[in-house]
Amino acid sequence: MRSTLKFITILFTSIFSSCGDIGEKEQGGFSYETNSTRQTATTNPSIKAPPSQQITLTHKGIGPITSIELPAKIDQTMVAVGYEINKKMCAACHRPDKKFIGPAPKGIMERRSPEWIMNMILNPEEMLRKDPLAKNLFVEFNYAPMIKQDLTQEDARAILEYYRTLK
Repeated sequence: MRSTLKFITILFTSIFSSCGDIGEKEQGGFSYETNSTRQTATTNPSIKAPPSQQITLTHKGIGPITSIELPAKIDQTMVAVGYEINKKMCAACHRPDKKFIGPAPKGIMERRSPEWIMNMILNPEEMLRKDPLAKNLFVEFNYAPMIKQDLTQEDARAILEYYRTLK
């Protein structure tokens, strides 16, 4: 009986270990997908990007900053001041390069106008009440409001200069 059981075990093991071997070699490997069901990655225009990834460079937001011109050259002294303010006042909720409690400031200059950024820093309460993008960000980030830090326009400008270096 034991020899019969060993023979059956060896027989089934060899059958199962050899299953599919020929087909895989002919087709170049195993895949759950077949060639007919593979699709190329395309963007669906009906799917909207989350608010943190939307690009709105003309919208200036609501607050004291209505216009600002940024020089082509980044002011490294102002960057150092902005970095320190950011570390002290903003880092609890914002990580430079990844989503945290709030959005990451990395690349923000490619998605938002400088006026909108400064107005959000200086006037977050009114922005969250009246600005459509700020409202959508509020929802995207689990209803965590941006806290008013009572920063000056010079502080906000220094933070903006620091954000210009985060690409």
